[in-house]
Amino acid sequence: MTALIPCIIAGGAGTRLWPVSREAMPKPFMRLADGRSLLQKTFERVAGLADVEQLLTVINRDLLFRSLDDYRPLNQQRLSLDFLLEPCGRNTAPAVAAAALHVARHYGDDAQLLVLPADHLIGDQAAFVVAIEQARTLAEAGWLVTFGIRPGHAETGYGYIQQGAALAHGGFQVASFVEKPDALTAQGYLDGGQHLWNAGMFCFRADAVLREFREHAPQVLDAVAACLERSHPTEGKQGWQCELDSRSFAEVTDISIDYALMERSQRVAVVPCSLGWSDIGSWQAMRELVAADADGNQINGEAILHKVSNCYIDSPKRLVGAVGVRDLVIVDTPDALLIADANSTQDVKFIAQELKRRGHEAYRLHRTVVRPWGTYTVLEEGPRFKIKRIMVRPGESLSLQMHHHRSEHWIVVSGMARVVNGERDFLLNTNESTFIPAGHSHRLVNPGVIELVMIEVQSGEYLGEDDIVRFNDIYGRVPAAETLN
Repeated sequence: MTALIPCIIAGGAGTRLWPVSREAMPKPFMRLADGRSLLQKTFERVAGLADVEQLLTVINRDLLFRSLDDYRPLNQQRLSLDFLLEPCGRNTAPAVAAAALHVARHYGDDAQLLVLPADHLIGDQAAFVVAIEQARTLAEAGWLVTFGIRPGHAETGYGYIQQGAALAHGGFQVASFVEKPDALTAQGYLDGGQHLWNAGMFCFRADAVLREFREHAPQVLDAVAACLERSHPTEGKQGWQCELDSRSFAEVTDISIDYALMERSQRVAVVPCSLGWSDIGSWQAMRELVAADADGNQINGEAILHKVSNCYIDSPKRLVGAVGVRDLVIVDTPDALLIADANSTQDVKFIAQELKRRGHEAYRLHRTVVRPWGTYTVLEEGPRFKIKRIMVRPGESLSLQMHHHRSEHWIVVSGMARVVNGERDFLLNTNESTFIPAGHSHRLVNPGVIELVMIEVQSGEYLGEDDIVRFNDIYGRVPAAETLN
């Protein structure tokens, strides 16, 4: 059989899992109880497949280094890593088209592409392997294969796939794709036994899916192909990376792979399977992963409860006291608190959407922000001042940059810092500090073998994150209107 190239697609903001999932740290990077992120679990799933040597990831360019951080401790098999970096989200059809064009060009038209969302959970790896083998047989025969999960209950939060005629190579031809149903319709699907949950996972040969794109969505394929021609890949120690041209990619049609191809093609097959699957699409789905106490409560963190039942409380850093409540979901983060009726967790997305409409930072960022070199945490801010805790990993470096409207005072808490401050280049040890006036070029480097931790105090008339001029950056990132990049 031809080569199998898994492709992890990490898109979407996971708005129903706000306030833990944010635009700059979306659902695939959420940590579960075992400390692994959903992206890491997807990587482990791929690494467990036989004869897989290459992994392609399609992800927003701003999340590249976070993805590499998640992959690095798990890549024991030394999978070769390819990245297609999106400048903006255009849904799954452009992502799959770009992946198929890349695979056909680099690994052959007959190579098979296994498309996996980065934010799903699969509990049964053995069943997953069996389902993929069945899908690969169908894919080799020219089918576009999707995976249908045998439903365990009447679910209104998932799309459905209706099974059609049985196929000689196993599986079934797809009769129809169905949008998320109401409760009565979902119960009918469950009772009828012909409908499966749509898992959003696919397997097909590169030439087969490109053929279907040319027939059913040529405008998507042509636009993505033109974008790739204008994009310039690089190859280095972190793998092969291609940042898609921002101007041409923004013009690609925003459409899902289901709408663009799957609902139009006559060559779509489904493999029914039971994988212990969940798309972790809401806090209700998250709580199903946690054992409940005698009162039906699930707690992450420290909580004191009195007459409380059937509540989910996720507050790893702050004590929660609850009295006389039931059927609540409470999720606490350093800068935002969610309180929701346990039966309305699908509606959390409306909170995130309103925050985005208002331009509120709580939609986009956490107080702790991950950067290629480490992290920074906003500790306190007010008129004319902001205080941050900065952690720089050994050997890493911030950009050489300058601010027009603010000065900064750096104080080393632990480790050693190499500082560029204007014309000076010097070392700072623990308990030492330096002052950087507005208009001075500056850079922070950790030359040591332990983490560098320091406090930054900003002061000035304007402290916006867009007050930055970047001169040089070791990570090859383009200038962006963000400080501490």
